[in-house]
Amino acid sequence: MARTSSGGRVTGKASGRRPPLTRGRKTASDKRASASSANGREEPLVVFFDDIRLVRDLLGDYDANLAVLEDRLGIQAVVNGNVVSLRGPEQSRETAKSVLEQLYSRLAQGEMIGVGEVVGAIRHARTPEPVAEANQHDAKLPAAQQIRTRKRLITARTPAQSAYLSALEAHDLVFATGPAGTGKTYLAVAYAALCLESGKCDRLILSRPAVEAGERLGFLPGDMREKVDPYLRPLYDALYDVLAPERVERGLATGMIEIAPLAFMRGRTLSDALIILDEAQNTTPMQMKMFLTRLGEGSKMIVTGDPTQVDLPTGKDSGLLEAISILEGIDDIAHIAFTGRDVVRRELVGKIVDAYEAAPKRGERHG
Repeated sequence: MARTSSGGRVTGKASGRRPPLTRGRKTASDKRASASSANGREEPLVVFFDDIRLVRDLLGDYDANLAVLEDRLGIQAVVNGNVVSLRGPEQSRETAKSVLEQLYSRLAQGEMIGVGEVVGAIRHARTPEPVAEANQHDAKLPAAQQIRTRKRLITARTPAQSAYLSALEAHDLVFATGPAGTGKTYLAVAYAALCLESGKCDRLILSRPAVEAGERLGFLPGDMREKVDPYLRPLYDALYDVLAPERVERGLATGMIEIAPLAFMRGRTLSDALIILDEAQNTTPMQMKMFLTRLGEGSKMIVTGDPTQVDLPTGKDSGLLEAISILEGIDDIAHIAFTGRDVVRRELVGKIVDAYEAAPKRGERHG
């Protein structure tokens, strides 16, 4: 039988892990729970799980996953074998129960669960806000959406990511704007990989403006792929993360996966393809129009960018926001706007983004 610490969590030999880091001291949630007991509040909410092995994975190493749940929701979770007792405010306990059950279900499907997945599940379980601007006004916030490739199962970590994945499935042209770290590029590539594996498209085309920070292709060494590869590295990293390396290399060799500098898209009609334009804030209005009109039969386009990170020369307008504004109201086009709250790279990054967004612009500082 599993031994428990004074906090009730699975520890020692039964779990195969060292005791939790909080053992021997009272956490904030412990103090809240003690006060709750002293005041004679309601009985704990009890959650039962069938598989003790999955429960151990649910708790995480050193009970890290459980600690996040306690800290984020202000509750105390006491574990005894395959039973988790939750104490704290009623709404927080219900949210914790929902999160634990969802994560347990995902573990049962073979998904790995870490702190990031716990934080994402909490975000989904809390009252969501509308984030999608699908032009039919049908953008209801779904539960956590998933993409499963042969290599990986990817689960949305924020309501905005879920809305993004739903929009990708429902629309032929999707714009995704927002700060770095929100997953807009990674999820676009993951969805593209799924379409390629499932036969929904015949090829995948990755594109990005080739001019950044004043550098032009003609002055760079190497052939076309060698010239463009450094600019497309984030797309390649995502590709290798969601597809087997041999599949990526074979796709590049056969043209099933193609790198296409934006400047070389002119005059083409892209049919039966999934096309991703990354860093689209660095396109001019003319380039954006040229790109969007390449869309052929049976194809989908995903356009991602951060309007606050424009590298175009001073005086040149970005084509990204202009296109979103012009195309608003057209059927089969969706726009997902991510914010600092959707940053999943690291919580500190989200705080940095929020601080910059709240800071006055240069021209506003002196009135």
